[in-house]
Amino acid sequence: MNQILTVQRVPPTIFVLLSILLILFRQKIEDFSTVFEAIAEYLSTDLPYKLSPDDVYLTVGCAQAIEVVLTVLARPGANILLPRPGYPYYEARAAFSHIEVRHFDLLPENGWEVDLDAVEALADENTVAMVIINPGNPCGNVYSYQHLEKVAETAKKLGILVIADEVYDHLTFGCNPFVPMGVFGETVPVLTLGSISKRWIVPGWRLGWLVTSDPNGILKETKIVDCIIGCLNISSDPATFIQGAILQILEKTKGDFFKKIIDILRQDADIIYQRIREIGCITCPHKPEGSMFVMVKLDLSLLEDIKDDMDFCFKLAKEESVIVLPGVSVGLKNWLRITFAIEPSSLEEALERIKSFCKRHAKKK
Repeated sequence: MNQILTVQRVPPTIFVLLSILLILFRQKIEDFSTVFEAIAEYLSTDLPYKLSPDDVYLTVGCAQAIEVVLTVLARPGANILLPRPGYPYYEARAAFSHIEVRHFDLLPENGWEVDLDAVEALADENTVAMVIINPGNPCGNVYSYQHLEKVAETAKKLGILVIADEVYDHLTFGCNPFVPMGVFGETVPVLTLGSISKRWIVPGWRLGWLVTSDPNGILKETKIVDCIIGCLNISSDPATFIQGAILQILEKTKGDFFKKIIDILRQDADIIYQRIREIGCITCPHKPEGSMFVMVKLDLSLLEDIKDDMDFCFKLAKEESVIVLPGVSVGLKNWLRITFAIEPSSLEEALERIKSFCKRHAKKK
């Protein structure tokens, strides 16, 4: 009996992947050192010194960079200083690595600047580092050169390094331009974390970096660099074909691409800042200037059947199909984090729904 051969259709995505791999083989990419050179060159454009390819370590997105740094810094009794509000993955990973977390406040009345007096009060001989997220998640702030300089001087005084989370680098649309923490690498050792996910809007590509911004070589002397290399040697790498594409991504993305994104975010920031002012029970202490988030404060005394920020978010989702993040999840109870990285028309509709929700739940006069 003759066998019947069934030919199954190959999904188009397989052809795309095979095409990319074929291009890589044709280009005879046997040495991926150009990837490190490209990232070093890209980051050096904003620095007063030139990074070496040896300063760059590839990670599977910025999340792995966080994992590696906290793994490397972990030791018995160690503590780390984290911003409040902040990105909760740092708390989770610190707990996994048995590092004590101590929070310093970001000051909303001062554009979410770091409370440097609190940093000094929290640090002791077991403090290994402080984390700075700039541009800010969840606050949408962008630190000035002068403030970052004070952060560097404070860290130097305390004898700790700075972990600079700059995954939203250059996504700025306010008064302050983006200034990388690495500018102050001569003052204090800086571990810079970044990726292509936010600026290029490709979060699923999972290519990030961990960079030692340390012209004085302190991180090498203290063997932190050796520990980073050792940790990455037993970890996964970013997808090979994404590594092969990074040179083209960094060098050949046109300025119009970035301008369009910034224009939309700037328009969204204007919309959200103005429309929040129309909602009596929500206040925005600082207009967002970067990233794609804003923190706003709830006044529960003006609402009759809302217990807290969690209750507000659950009921808002149920009644209006609008999702915002309760502030308690990022360290500030009875605040909200709103993401505005959407088309302006959709943002307008969402804010109108929030306004209607707040009116419906307002206390009767």
